[in-house]
Amino acid sequence: MVSGWRDLPDFGSPLPRARTEGAAVLEDLPDGERPVARLRFVDGDDLFVSWIWDHQRTAPRMTLIGRELVAPALDRLAKALPSPLPGEGGIEALTRALAGGDLVDPEREQQLAVLLTSALIPQWLGAELDALEEAGLRPHLRIQLSPSTAQLPWELLSTSGVERGVDMADASVLLPATLRNDPSRAVSPWSPSSPVVTVLDPAVPGFSATSELGSVLGTIAPGSDLARAIDDLGCRRLPRGEAFRRADVDRLVLTQALADAGRLLYLGHVTASTHALDARLHLSDPADAPGATPPIGAHRPYSAAEIALGAPGLEPLRAPNRVALIACDSGTDMRFAEPTGLVAAFLHRGAEYVTATRWTLPTEAGLRRLVPGLGDRAEGMLADAVIAVNAAHDSDDPISALGAWQREQRRLWTSTGDPRHSPIMWGAFATAWAPEPVLI
Repeated sequence: MVSGWRDLPDFGSPLPRARTEGAAVLEDLPDGERPVARLRFVDGDDLFVSWIWDHQRTAPRMTLIGRELVAPALDRLAKALPSPLPGEGGIEALTRALAGGDLVDPEREQQLAVLLTSALIPQWLGAELDALEEAGLRPHLRIQLSPSTAQLPWELLSTSGVERGVDMADASVLLPATLRNDPSRAVSPWSPSSPVVTVLDPAVPGFSATSELGSVLGTIAPGSDLARAIDDLGCRRLPRGEAFRRADVDRLVLTQALADAGRLLYLGHVTASTHALDARLHLSDPADAPGATPPIGAHRPYSAAEIALGAPGLEPLRAPNRVALIACDSGTDMRFAEPTGLVAAFLHRGAEYVTATRWTLPTEAGLRRLVPGLGDRAEGMLADAVIAVNAAHDSDDPISALGAWQREQRRLWTSTGDPRHSPIMWGAFATAWAPEPVLI
């Protein structure tokens, strides 16, 4: 994977240059221990990149990448994604990304991956990852992105037409230490038998099924793969009754259902705002629901601030150990200087794992209509992602389990070029991990 990587200057390194070869990462690694690194991107006039391996804590690495090298790659990534650019509407963004964007064309997607890799991944880090791979080790990279790099999909990065970042390492989102290590934060318990709260395509008051906040799934046929996956939750699933397109799951019902739950599986709408705490989850809340977020017609959204801090007449939410937010731009925290969006809110209130999306998720109707050559084969693309996230959150290691699904999708994408396996869908997902704080 290192072949073709640009040799960036390394500033501030405490290591002698003789030890900056990739093999140095194997030193002092205990037998049987998985290598773990914390990788951080920091915006300035240029882009600062630093990383430290848990087994080499006295030897942090650091480099600086000129903004003139970073900007063209990030601009091309932004144009490939279905999230709206400045001055662009939602339909325009979807049309741009799906009808002719880089992520639905195998050759252009590979070019984008190479460009992002060469611009954003230091050769030093690439050499270390190569050394670990040659030693048969699969590291875990805990990545804290900056606002300018917040939508970077590590899983796609590569200089090879076959192997990608998702093949070499498991990656998770690293939120700031001030959040993760807050002494008031208590992580909620989880076990394989824990109740699972499902909020799947909730009806939003005042919005029809075909409107802006309408149905994301359409009709789910009984016996479909998704219906069976949800049915398999059995008596663990809360609230009881219908699973899809309910109109009675508001914030109060959600709070009650989550009281003893181990997981939340949400599929619906999230809308971003001008600051992270105003990121909004859309349930079946009427306009008179308790809270401080201004209503939109007949509906009051549920904001990250209300989840984390509460509001007049509304207690903060108790979050379960594992939270999945399968919704457009649900993982936008790192785009803001203060990354305190929905992911941070759930982690603050007790979650250990939160899976969310880096960009707008297209519906199957949009994929069917806009992606060349896809047509009716778009059926099930979003449902398959829901099934994969649901299964990952029922595993011992949600990060590795979700990565395994993404690797299989990568294999199908690069081997067949079938847009059904385009990273426009599977590349959107990332999981933040924040275990119980260690108090010293």
